[in-house]
Amino acid sequence: MTDRDTSGPAPADEGRPGAGPEGQPERRPGRGPEGGSERRIDIAGDAGGPVVAGDHNVVIDAQHGSTVTLLMEGRRPRPVRRDRVALLPRRQHAPLGRDTDLARLATAVRDGGPVQLWGAPGVGKSTLLRHAARTLTPERDGVLFLDAARREPEDLAQDMFEACYETRGYAPSSPELRRLMTGVRVTVYVDNADFSPEGLRTLMDAAPDATFVVAGRDRSLLGDGTALRLDGIGRAPALDLLARELGRPVGAGAEGATAGDLWETSSGRPLLLLRAAALTRLEPAGTGVLPRPAEVGDLLPLLLGRLDAEPLRVLRLLITLDDADLDVGHIEALGGARDTDVLCGRLVDLGLAEQTQRGYRAVADVVPALRERDPEPFSVEVLCEHFATWIARPATTAAQVEQHARALEVVAELAERDGRPELAVRIVRAASPALARSLRFGVWGRLLDLGLPAAQLAGDRRAVAYFTHEQGIRSLLTGRRVMAAVLLTEAAVLWRQLGDVHGANAAAGAHQYVPSHAANAQGTLLQPDGGASHLASSGPSAGPSAPDPSTAHAAGAHGTAAHAPATATDPGTTAHTTAAQHTTATTHTTATSHTAATTHTAATPHAANAGAAKAGAAKAGAAKAGAAAHSAGAAHAGASAATGAAGTGAAGAGAAGAGAAGAGASMAGASVVLKVVAVIVAVVVGRVVVSQAVHSFAESRSGSSSSSSSSDTGLAGRWTGSDGATYEFDASGGGYVSRGRDACGQDASTEFTGSGDTYSAERPIYDTTSGSCTGLLGEATTTITLSGDSAKVTTTMTKSYQQGVQCFSCGTLYLTRQQ
Repeated sequence: MTDRDTSGPAPADEGRPGAGPEGQPERRPGRGPEGGSERRIDIAGDAGGPVVAGDHNVVIDAQHGSTVTLLMEGRRPRPVRRDRVALLPRRQHAPLGRDTDLARLATAVRDGGPVQLWGAPGVGKSTLLRHAARTLTPERDGVLFLDAARREPEDLAQDMFEACYETRGYAPSSPELRRLMTGVRVTVYVDNADFSPEGLRTLMDAAPDATFVVAGRDRSLLGDGTALRLDGIGRAPALDLLARELGRPVGAGAEGATAGDLWETSSGRPLLLLRAAALTRLEPAGTGVLPRPAEVGDLLPLLLGRLDAEPLRVLRLLITLDDADLDVGHIEALGGARDTDVLCGRLVDLGLAEQTQRGYRAVADVVPALRERDPEPFSVEVLCEHFATWIARPATTAAQVEQHARALEVVAELAERDGRPELAVRIVRAASPALARSLRFGVWGRLLDLGLPAAQLAGDRRAVAYFTHEQGIRSLLTGRRVMAAVLLTEAAVLWRQLGDVHGANAAAGAHQYVPSHAANAQGTLLQPDGGASHLASSGPSAGPSAPDPSTAHAAGAHGTAAHAPATATDPGTTAHTTAAQHTTATTHTTATSHTAATTHTAATPHAANAGAAKAGAAKAGAAKAGAAAHSAGAAHAGASAATGAAGTGAAGAGAAGAGAAGAGASMAGASVVLKVVAVIVAVVVGRVVVSQAVHSFAESRSGSSSSSSSSDTGLAGRWTGSDGATYEFDASGGGYVSRGRDACGQDASTEFTGSGDTYSAERPIYDTTSGSCTGLLGEATTTITLSGDSAKVTTTMTKSYQQGVQCFSCGTLYLTRQQ
């Protein structure tokens, strides 16, 4: 972080200081009476050499994947606390008509917070928040202003850390971050904080002694704290705002009546009043009159119709990038404007764009309005070429790439949507090393999530290996140990298939730092060079004919699986899950198997669809048939068809044993206790559906099962689910652990981590249609929220590694503690 003068225009590659308005304009430096020189702290987050995340030293490698080593005892960086922090938004006019709201906000902040401002878009939340950050008395250690638009809570936490400490190239682990930030008394203002309650809690837990003041569209602050709803301004300040924007008093006659009607029609929202005044200013001198109240809904089309070609071209660029910020240097290079800063300032004054901490972006409601008027987006090829070239420049820092990460994300999405996945791969491959060095792991993960399916669509096997490798490294650094084991295992296999010894060794080297129980649960690096990609499991091997994971998309058979009574299932899973297979076969064959547990399975192949062909997955030899649900000890039954087979497994619970699961298959006399909430997810890849069940069971032997008592607290002990199953958890450190077998037949130890009353666990979603875990499709997260002797369990699919993956069986389950 550096201390610098931001009074003048920043170079094109440095980013623009200052915060944009919501509803009322901010004057840019040198354009208004309150402009001037000021000193501030910049968050750099850059490192030219290795970076440190938690206890790991990371060397970023853009070609073969990053390498990780464990820090020696006592070698962790020692950041130095700053005496005082002042990271402020630029000066601006005081918001009109907000004295009462500011007083309410000041009282809530003085009481210790947290405080949330919430209200409709354009009502003036950002303007009031920024004014409060500059005028209200901060905590003893200073004040921070952050913009959370399209950013992750973890990345904002790193922002806070770097603002409060002299450090470079270091991201502490979550516990270490809380330790370092404990005792730091700062007031943190966060704009555009449209987080869930859990997201807000994650952000605030990172700085336990800070006072948080956040602004967002919807109320999400629950429990302790103060939520203040912001409504429109009153009639008198509304007329003052119109007069200020018109540069003259509002007449008392017909114009005054029209202004009053405009205030009433707009509900006092400053953004609409700003646009009404802007439309009036665009009329020839002396002829402008305020629009009629009936025209309030048409202000945007009227304003857009008055723009010349040059500002329209710049605005078209901004709306192509949706809600992303763009630095004035990029706008100038891409938009071809002569005086870009002045032009963007004009768009801000018209209420069509807003100036942010990182540049300019289109106001949210302008995006659909201009797209309807001019649906042709800005050239994807031009955008990709510009940003890829810019990232490759030696002068471009990791911090600057991170500041434009949302723009890069949108460009990659546009390229893939336009049928150019190779362009998306190029952008993500170029940006990934810089985002890793910036230590903003949230946005790094979002870009990697785009890169992997794009690489699969493009048939770029090296990029598939690289993105899988980096996802594994990121999972390791962020404490997602099970996913780290899965991804690094897969990456090592992919590198070996490519003959890249360096990459394979880097993946294997990082894999050794995964805790042994996580590594053992997900398989080992057993696959020889050139073999098929799969994880070792207790099921049958995929064999040498298994499809290449860089090109093969999962294909399943039409089928429905119903779980037998007393079988533990995924929270919220419906009784039937449908899976559809698309192969090159044109005939339709149906096979139905009825098991003793009333499980029904059917397989009906269909002709390949165009989307699968585009992905390179619609090949007769690449289609994988079947939908399988796995649990420890469950028998696998299949119904064969002309081109494939569908299997289903059922596990019974209770002393009496379980019914048969498939023709001639049964499991009896085994008492099964569910040790972790099962994650049963049906996912669809394009039009190809695969049913994946991830269960962890433990077989209880006589006298060996643990028993709960009324003294159990938190999540520890046994619970009865609303599905009739029994769930059991053991306390372990600061969380809870369960041990059993997963869908791949491996011994698994699943940890639920968290704090307070909320705990979560992440599990991989595999393609198991071949009888073993042959391909990683995505990730699911199960979150448990405690409320005394009851708990709410929610399962969601959080990540997908192939295009078009959807979760059909995510849902909610309720638990009651056994007494």
